[in-house]
Amino acid sequence: MTPVLLNEAQKQASHHDPKPLARHGQMAFKPDAFQNHLLNFLPRHAYERLFPKLELVFIQCGEVIYESGSLLRYAYFPTNCIASLLYIMEDGASSEISVVGNEGMIGLALLMGGDTMPNRAIIQSSGYAYRLKKQVLKQEINDNGPLLHILLLYTQALITQMAQTAVCNRHHSLDQQLCRLLLERSDRLVSDVLSMTQEFISNILGVRREGVTEAAGKLQQAGLIEYRRGHITVLDRQGMEARACECYQVVKTEFDRLLPLPAGQNESNPSFLNIPTLKNQHVFNHPFLKEAM
Repeated sequence: MTPVLLNEAQKQASHHDPKPLARHGQMAFKPDAFQNHLLNFLPRHAYERLFPKLELVFIQCGEVIYESGSLLRYAYFPTNCIASLLYIMEDGASSEISVVGNEGMIGLALLMGGDTMPNRAIIQSSGYAYRLKKQVLKQEINDNGPLLHILLLYTQALITQMAQTAVCNRHHSLDQQLCRLLLERSDRLVSDVLSMTQEFISNILGVRREGVTEAAGKLQQAGLIEYRRGHITVLDRQGMEARACECYQVVKTEFDRLLPLPAGQNESNPSFLNIPTLKNQHVFNHPFLKEAM
């Protein structure tokens, strides 16, 4: 299975009309590059130069974007899909090292100078992404433009997420880890309804399925979530945040510090869903980006 590449007419139509549509209680987006934080932060001249080179693709849940050790051909900028980056052991066991959604990019090895990654990237929630050929991305990096500096900020935030995930998996209880995992997904989907099976959660956390069943049962009994046939609904977000360990807030604070949303905006009402023409300017106050403009 490969990503479905949309034609230029579909890409342009979504570019000019990025309004989200409600369907089945979740947000069914008309994709737009502005919905990705990193692309939304680009200065207008850089975005207009880059947009014709972006390819709009639809990626199904369960699709592997790249395998451990495979050559990377594209960088992906998700709009409403989510990818889980998993480290696979020799015996087939796995554990998630990070999650990537509309806040980031899949294929960061291309920025760091390598063409392969030691982990698997699998789509956990189907949706749209804009992909960029590695040659184009490397040219942008070599030109020392604003995209490079934005990706460096994102890399720092992602390193924080990876480190905190490792600490969390080692020191915190399973129900705390589950709270963190669900909150991370809810932020990136802008929805309180998540499509996740207990088996998939056990693979992400690297624990037995019975442990996930027990932890999810505790959260459901506390009235924090509702679980039905592979769909988890977050009922009490504040309660989830209170029950989660500090790891969720540490990572969120670092992302907000390095790549802040405009004043008055938050993840439940992101600015990039409401910008049909003008781009955000707030992030350009960062010294890295001032130097790049």
